[in-house]
Order: sequence, then C-alpha cells, then structure tokens
Amino acid sequence: MQLASGVPALAVTTGLASCCGPVMLALSAQRHVGARRFGHWLLAIGGGLAAASAGLGLVALVTMAAQWDHEQAQRTGLATLIAAGMAVGGALLCAGLLRLPGAAETPAAALRLVLDGLVIGAALWFVGWVLLAEPTRLLGDLTPSGCLAILLASGTAAVAVGLTFIVGARSRAPRRGVLLAGTGVNVVTGAGLAISAGICQDGPVVALVGAVLLPFGLLMVALAGRAPDPAGGPDGDVIRRGTYAVLPMVAMAVSAVYHMLVGGNFTIFAVVAGIVEGFGLVARQYLALADVRAYAGRLAEREAHFRELAHTDPLTGLANRRGLLRAVQQQADSETPWVLLGLDLDGFKNVNDMRGHDVGDAVLIEVGRRLKTNLRPGDLAARLGGDEFAVLMRARPAEAQRIAERLLGVVGSAYQHEAGAVFLSVSIGVADSADATDVETLLRNADLALRYAKQRGKNRVERYDVAYDNLLRRRTTLEHELRGAIERDELHLAFQPVVAVPSVRPVGAEALLRWHHPELGNVGPDEFIPLAEECGMIAKLGAWVLHRACHQLSLWLAAGHDVWVSVNVSPRELHAPEYVLQVTEALRAHRVPPQRLVLEVTEHAVATDLDELIRRLRALRLTGVRIALDDFGAGYSSLGQLRRLPIDILKIDHSLVAGPEPIRPPDGRAFAPMVDVVMRLGHQLGLEVIAEGVTNPTELAAVVEAGCRFGQGQLFGWGVPAEHLEAMLEAASPPEGSGSESRPQGDRGRSTSRTAGNSRSAPRQRRPSDGPADPKTDGAQNAGSVDSSREMRQA
Repeated sequence: MQLASGVPALAVTTGLASCCGPVMLALSAQRHVGARRFGHWLLAIGGGLAAASAGLGLVALVTMAAQWDHEQAQRTGLATLIAAGMAVGGALLCAGLLRLPGAAETPAAALRLVLDGLVIGAALWFVGWVLLAEPTRLLGDLTPSGCLAILLASGTAAVAVGLTFIVGARSRAPRRGVLLAGTGVNVVTGAGLAISAGICQDGPVVALVGAVLLPFGLLMVALAGRAPDPAGGPDGDVIRRGTYAVLPMVAMAVSAVYHMLVGGNFTIFAVVAGIVEGFGLVARQYLALADVRAYAGRLAEREAHFRELAHTDPLTGLANRRGLLRAVQQQADSETPWVLLGLDLDGFKNVNDMRGHDVGDAVLIEVGRRLKTNLRPGDLAARLGGDEFAVLMRARPAEAQRIAERLLGVVGSAYQHEAGAVFLSVSIGVADSADATDVETLLRNADLALRYAKQRGKNRVERYDVAYDNLLRRRTTLEHELRGAIERDELHLAFQPVVAVPSVRPVGAEALLRWHHPELGNVGPDEFIPLAEECGMIAKLGAWVLHRACHQLSLWLAAGHDVWVSVNVSPRELHAPEYVLQVTEALRAHRVPPQRLVLEVTEHAVATDLDELIRRLRALRLTGVRIALDDFGAGYSSLGQLRRLPIDILKIDHSLVAGPEPIRPPDGRAFAPMVDVVMRLGHQLGLEVIAEGVTNPTELAAVVEAGCRFGQGQLFGWGVPAEHLEAMLEAASPPEGSGSESRPQGDRGRSTSRTAGNSRSAPRQRRPSDGPADPKTDGAQNAGSVDSSREMRQA
C-alpha cells in the first residue's frame, strides 16, 4: 500500500505537535504547588506516554506502508502495544484529572468516582458491543473485528468517558477547568482507539485521524491548568446520586435483552463487561453503605456530643439545669434515699460590680472545681445559672447535713486572683427526697430552704420544713390581696396619740396603717409593709396614707383642735423624685398648714445614702412640713450624721427609754441617763425630742425628770380610730369660757383659741445660747411622731 505524498509530512507534524502537549503540562506543573502540582505531573506523564504511543504508531504507519497487507501479525502486535501504552497513559490522565481541585479531595472520594466511572464505562462498552457485534452490526462492513488492541483501547475510552462524566457532574462551579481537562482526556483516549484500530485493521486513514486528534486533546488538558479553581470542595452527597448506578444498569439490561431477542451470542468479553459492571455496582453500593453507616455514626456522636453540651454548663463544666433534672429523674425510681442541696453565693453581685465579670467568671470556675473535688463518687454538682449551684447526692439527711456544713467552709474560703483575693460566703438549702412526691416538688423544696437560709442571715445551712410552704402560700396570698385592698376599702388608719408630759394632754398623733381582710382577718403591718416594699406597692400605699392623714387632720383643725399628725415615709418613697410634689399636692388639696404635718424617717434610711437623703429632706422642708428622725438610738445614726441632717424632731427609741434602771441621785429624783443625754444633745442642736415606747409610770417619771416634754407609747394609748382620738382631744380641751386656771400649767398665759387659722406654727430651731427648754412651757406643737415599725408589731 502506497501512502500519499503528504502523509509522512503530516505524520511528522502531528508527532511534533503531540510532543508540545506534555511539555506544556510539565511547565504547568512547575507553576503549581501541593496536590494540584502532583495532578499536573500525572497529566504530563500520561500525556507524554500517550504521545509516545501515538508516535510509535505513526512511525509504524510510515515504515510499514509498503508491506501493509502482508504484515498483519506484526501490525496486530504493534497495535496491542500502542493500545496498552495508550491505556496506561489514559489511566494516568484520569488519575491526574481526579487530583485537580474540586474533583476528589480524598482517596476515598477518588475511589468512589473511579467505581462510578467504571460502572458507566462498562455499560457504554457493553451497549457499543451489542450494536457493533453480530447480528446487529450497526456499521455494516466497517465493523471492526475482535482485535485485542481495539478491545483494550475501546475499554479505556469507555472508562475515560464514564469517569470524566461523573467527575464533571460531581464537581462544583466553576467547572471550566475540570470539564476542559475531562474533554481533553476523552479526545486523547479516543485518538488512541483510532490509532490502535487503524493499525490493527481499518488502515492508515483512521490511524492518521487519531494522530491528528491527539495534539488537540493534549492541548485542551494543558489549557485546563489555567482555569480558576472551583469554589468549595466536591459534592460529598453519596446518597442522592442513585441515577448514576440505575441508568447504566438499565442500559445494559435492555441491550442484553435486545441482543438475545435478535439471536446474538455473548462472548467472553461481553461476560467480562457484565462481571465488571456487577462488581462495580456491588463495590459502589458497599462503599455507599459504608458512607451511610459512617455518616450515621458521626450523627450519633454529634448527637451525643450536643446532648452532653445541652446538659453541661459551658463555663464551669458542671451539669446545668437540664443535666440536674435528668439526673434527678434517673434517681426518682431508686429506693436509696437521696438529697438535693441548693447553694447560692452570698455577695457575688458585688464581685461582678467591683472586680468585673472576668474575675466573677474565674470565681465561678473555681467554685465548680471545688465542688467536683470535694464530693463523693456518684454525687452530681450542677450550676443552675448565675451564682446558683446544686448538688445531688445519695445520702441520708444526717450525712447530707454534714456534707453541707463542710461545703460551707470549702466554698467560703478565699479565692486567689491576680487582682486580689475574693472573699465570699455561701447559703445552702437541703431538701430530702422523702419530703417530695415528684421532681418539681424536690427542686421547689430545695429552693425554699435556700431562700430561708438567705433570710436568716446567710452563710448557713437550712433544711426544708413544711412551715416554709405555709409561709410562702400566705405571702403569695397577701401579695395578691394587697394589690386590691385600697379599691376594696379594706385599709384604714389608726392614730396613736403623742402627749405632752407630765400633763398627758394629746398634742399630736401618728397615723398607723391597718389592714382588715374579710377572710384573712387583721393582717399586721410588720407583715404586709415589707411585702409592699418588695412588690412595689409601697408608693401607692404611702400616697393613700398621706391623703387620708391630711384629710383627717383638716377635719380636726376645722373642729378647733390644736393638733398635728405624723406620717411614716419609707426610704423608697423618700427617694422617689415625685414625692415632694405628692406632699405639696396633699397639703393643697386638704388645706392643711404645712407645719401641722410631720414626716417620719427611720434611721435605716440614714444608713442607705446619707447625701441623697439630705437633698430629699431639704426639698421637703422647703414645703413647710417638719421632719422627724424615728428610732434614734437603734444603732444607725452617728453624731456627725445627726448634725448634717435637716430635721426638726428626734424620737428616742424604746430601747433607750426602757434601758437600765433609772439613776437615783441622793439629792434628786430618778432619771433615765440615756434619755437625759439625748435630750441635752437635741437641745444643743435645736431639736425637739419625743420619748417613744413609754409603758409605765416609772419610765414616764424618768423621761420627765430628764427634761423630755413629749411622750408616746402604751401608757398613753395604742392606735385608735379617728373618732376615738377626737374624743380624747375633746376631753383634754378646756371648757369654753373657762379661765386660764382650768388649762394645764403649760397653757397659762396663752389664748384659749385653738382653731386651724390661729394655731401655733412649727417650733423654732433651738440654739445652744437658748439654754435648756423650760418644762413649764407648753410645747404642744413642738413634737414629732412614734416608732411606727415597733409599735405596729406590738399592735
């Protein structure tokens, strides 16, 4: 067979062009690093082997052209060698394709892609064999014979098509580089099939076509290295891609049935293709099953991890509230007695406020460590939130009590920090499972015991008692009923007289709040007043008391009684910006002279914020009302504070009046020394003084001898309704038209008129130069009020 004159030149040109592809791939590999560089080296080696195999075919085509028809055996062997070289080169190209970015990031992923490509390639080869084999012979006389080189090259091309298809389908956008490289690999393997088939059987034309296609395929593979990398990794979904396995199998089944129906026979190669397809599917499904199992295992691990996180406090590593509830539920069915301890750090808020939250977190972490290291095996420590902790343990109440006492010292010891040592105490409430019917009740019992420990002074252990439930229920009921007590007209005022001594004539009264509930009966002020302060009702109650007291005072003044009324003011009311306006409005609404109203402030208010208290009291005094300092001597005020306070009246606490036995000097009557000291101090500061809690004639005589002009207490009467006090005022008033002799000694020389319009004004402020007060002078309007908190408890 003679070749055309241009065939050798074309073969040389094609060979040289084919050599350029591996060179470009090698240069591209030099520019990259890591896995991508290794992939490009695989592409370069595979492309070089394909180019060398093609070059061998071209050399054989040129040199054997003259004896082409007489050297079939040599051509068959050479075609097999070329097909084998192309197969190895194609395999390297496919391996390089898998190493490109976005194709397969792990060896396991690459194995799955290879199996998928093998399944698709086997199906393609089998369908092609059915179409080209007897009896279909789709190409007719051009149908190639069963040459080993053609079978090997066609199998390589089919697998390459399947692999590039699956890689392109699984890769993520942009797919330009993967698709370009995959197309180039298909062109290279197709060119190898054409060269092998041309040399083995079909002739030089087919081989030349393959040789011409080869450099284009290598060029496409080389250009793929310049494409941008895809975003993210490959598609890792191994469950959703079932169509890649189903469609090839369906195609093989349909082709096999068709081949049998037309009377075809299955050769060993067709059987091998079926076996490859079957093993590929089984292996792929096995890997898919392994993936599913591994994925399920990871889900289970993550679920367990997140479940543990959901039951663990992230700061301390202890169990959180959910973890504690889970443990309590697990213990609920056991017959072993178990105990729940509730712990709360005393004063932890000050640590956060003064040292910062970083120091506070460090303290909480150390508390968690101390709890874990000082509990027995099987005991559970939990952080419920903030500075609240809990311990669940299997123990009897006596043993749990000992452990709780030990934890007081463990948790309460100093916490060392680079910012300085931190000192805290802890309150612990103990609840026994025998006292609870369910988990919620147990937690509630522990919380009640902890609250009781806080109320009883902190830094102590308290066991749950059923009495706590009764107290809580009553407290809840009182809070609910108190909110509507004013609207239901359940509140009223009682007035305790303040008298001038020794005449025991009433000159003033303290307004005391009383509550009578239709079902609960009389509720003491010492019970509902603190509750009103905690639940925010004290301002509303205080405003109601202020208006009712001013209303009653206006009635008494209009009736001609020379009297004043005192009203107790809570620290929360006093610090409210609108309280001065409330007082002014009440005085205006009821037309009460300001000096007739006395506002009592307890020493507890002095202990909170002295500077702010002074500003508030000065603003109140500008309205004309008088200010009394209640409970003086109970332990809060100092002499320095007393000089700064803008007050008019001192009310001596009952503890000073009923203190030690009166002193009995040889040449005088007995007197109370503490009352005498306070009297002298008050006169030096220009203040009037009232002795509270006078309960018997001995105390009365002692305070009179000390120079005190006003008294209040059991000896003179408890809180009574307004009409009863009005009767006392009427009885103490001199008959109309009587002379001055009928009035008390202190009233001699004064006008008998005691109307609201001409009553005496507030007392002038005494100065040291004024000397002591004259006990014979009537100081009926120079007084204050009573110790409301103590008197209310005794009422």
